[in-house]
Amino acid sequence: MFNPNDVAVFNGNIFGLPYTYSEAETVIIPVPWDVTTSYHKGTANGPKAVLEASPQLDFYNAFVKNAWEHKLFFEPINDYWVKKNQELNKLSADLIAKMESGIPFTAEDEANLNEINKASEELNQFVYEKAQAIFEDGKKPVLLGGDHSTPLGIIKAYSEKYEELSVLQIDAHADLRIAYEGFKYSHASIMHNVLSETDIEMLIQVGIRDICDDEIKYIEKEPRINTFFDWELKHQLYEGKTWDTLCSEIAVRLTDNVYISFDIDGLDPKLCPNTGTPVPGGFELEQINYLLLKIVDSGKKIVGFDLNEVSPDRFNPNNDWDANVGARALWMLSCFLKEQ
Repeated sequence: MFNPNDVAVFNGNIFGLPYTYSEAETVIIPVPWDVTTSYHKGTANGPKAVLEASPQLDFYNAFVKNAWEHKLFFEPINDYWVKKNQELNKLSADLIAKMESGIPFTAEDEANLNEINKASEELNQFVYEKAQAIFEDGKKPVLLGGDHSTPLGIIKAYSEKYEELSVLQIDAHADLRIAYEGFKYSHASIMHNVLSETDIEMLIQVGIRDICDDEIKYIEKEPRINTFFDWELKHQLYEGKTWDTLCSEIAVRLTDNVYISFDIDGLDPKLCPNTGTPVPGGFELEQINYLLLKIVDSGKKIVGFDLNEVSPDRFNPNNDWDANVGARALWMLSCFLKEQ
């Protein structure tokens, strides 16, 4: 009896939808984790903020009929990981401060770094097993972070389920660093770890605009990576090339099965000013919506996704702008998944 035109009720589920786990087609795994964040902390609070902002969204989608019928369920936020994140953030903040000040690590610091790396590996395994269990129940898992280190486990599960899987990464950063700041599973290392620890066929990066020399060299030597740098896309737009043409050029590089890893900082930072590492440039949300439309129109199948790096305003808890945008990005991704 759910009426998508009524006032949404905050019932603990995403967008106020009435579906239970047993009814769900797609299950959202929230991961409250930002231990390795190297600039602004707060993305661990993203899942809760997006959940709380989501019921005020309207359900009409111009491209997906009755989008609200897609049965979404938001898994309860796991208190163990909330507490573990808070505990380890105290250690990681101290380690990062020492590194940035050029202070050598003590034996205790090395032990703390090892503890963080071990916990990150445990988190990856938790996400992997959770995603597998959801698949076994005949549903699709998707992930809401947290920082961008969080989806390694779910991408691994998808790479095992779908042959010739490509990952479409929407991001300001290439995330190809090796154990950035000593953290093996750093948010800045996620795509290096995906390439190293999964069997994905191709990584297509879109919007990259903040990158180091080593990552450029990695891209140049790794045949599985195709990177559409933000500056190249913008220059082509300035010279008269259409976004439609550019989206078609991106879509053709993808395999038939596409997994989307969406770091919210891929957008213009006016849309996500409190994200962990904002960078000038980027996209409007509607540009990403159009890109995904072109991918589907090209015959490719969007099979899963993660959304990461949404962070509430750490100075003004009453400002839910980032969460509002994050909720709409999540809705957009969910609508495309419904159609597949």
